[in-house]
Amino acid sequence: MLSARSLFQEILDNDESYRLFCSIAASGEAQGGWENGRIATLLPESQRAMVPKVARHGADEDKHGRIFLALLRKRGMDPVEVPEDTDYTALLERRGIGLTHEKLRRDERLTEADIITYLAHSRVTEQRAADQMVMLKTYFADHPEVGKAVRMICQDEENHLAYCHEELLRLAAAGHGPTIRRILRACALAEIVVYRDVSIAVMRRMGRILGWRGLKTGVLTAGIRAVYAYERLGGWRRMVRLRMPERRDALGGPAASPEFA
Repeated sequence: MLSARSLFQEILDNDESYRLFCSIAASGEAQGGWENGRIATLLPESQRAMVPKVARHGADEDKHGRIFLALLRKRGMDPVEVPEDTDYTALLERRGIGLTHEKLRRDERLTEADIITYLAHSRVTEQRAADQMVMLKTYFADHPEVGKAVRMICQDEENHLAYCHEELLRLAAAGHGPTIRRILRACALAEIVVYRDVSIAVMRRMGRILGWRGLKTGVLTAGIRAVYAYERLGGWRRMVRLRMPERRDALGGPAASPEFA
């Protein structure tokens, strides 16, 4: 029987599929760490109060990247090069979502509009990350190899999502509501396409490694497309709603110091 638990367990049990999974995850987290670090440096004067929170966000993402690399080292493996069609962050950038790496490499202050773009992009992508980590925590919180990592990252992703809600609501109260709603919608509609395409690309690569038969690959592809259809018809709206989080000032303190490895 196909289930999220059984599929992920199959990936965990095979060294090469596990290596690809951790490599993709480590690369994405490292990119997020770099992006947030640059944004913290380039924040406009009007938003300098956000510096510690954006820096904390970046530090958390860097930590997650190191966690996935540590998981690989525990099996005596090095990361592999991430295939272009599985690079979620790069594919979103190509669709014009978020702040480009070219902009972030310049030593020029960002604008308030840039910060709204950054936060809206983060609101959408952190929702995806939080959803995935909740699923993994449900099934693998007590797993002897990955359980600790899953619990730690899940808590961080919930903090990141709470932070995005709170900062966007602050900016909406300052008169940016229409702009925030427009950018959130554009981000969500682009993200669900990229997530579908990356999911199919990852699934096909995993299938080749694990020797899945055509029927299994076909069923999984159909499932991914069904999720996309649901999201396109209205499921995307969960990614753009804003509500004040129960966990206020979630990134206001220092990053957790204990390392995973």
